Amino acid sequence: MFGGPGAATLPAAAEPAPAKDGDSLVNLCDILDKPMCYARNENKSYPLGNLFIGDSRLGMQSDADEQLIIHLAFQEFVRVKSIKFSEWNMGSNPDMNPVTVHIHINRNNLGFEDIEDVDPAQTLTLTAADLQEMSDAIDLYYVKFQRVKSLTFFIEENAGADVTAIGGLQIMGRTVATTNMNDFKKQG
Repeated sequence: MFGGPGAATLPAAAEPAPAKDGDSLVNLCDILDKPMCYARNENKSYPLGNLFIGDSRLGMQSDADEQLIIHLAFQEFVRVKSIKFSEWNMGSNPDMNPVTVHIHINRNNLGFEDIEDVDPAQTLTLTAADLQEMSDAIDLYYVKFQRVKSLTFFIEENAGADVTAIGGLQIMGRTVATTNMNDFKKQG
């Protein structure tokens, strides 16, 4: 007999707490899925990884021309609020600064052959003032950047040099609440 008077009841399995969004803005570069990140047309002497070490003298440069594709994948879904590009080598060569930057959301494997055929979520036109170390980050269309697993930046043109150089990159936002299936206990 099940469930009658005097029947033993099994303790209810503890349910995991509901997932919460991140409470404060953080630099989302700390949760990049680094093996899934890549750059196209990068100078091997100034690679993608240099953007995150905090020294603009060692930043990233394009190789053959001014165009550059940077693909950043995150370990989890995030909400992106703002982006901060920093100038190369404290502004020593302003002609190498990126000017037109197209931002694509959750698009994998974009190359130069197809990136111009895909509409970006947002396009930024950067000025020298935007790139200075003490300038504020640029706010994005927050509604479009709510559930981001990857960002692809297409630097289409720079301020006139043969190659593009970026001193650093910060991406500010919040983590998104997700369910960790490991928190659930098997029933039965």
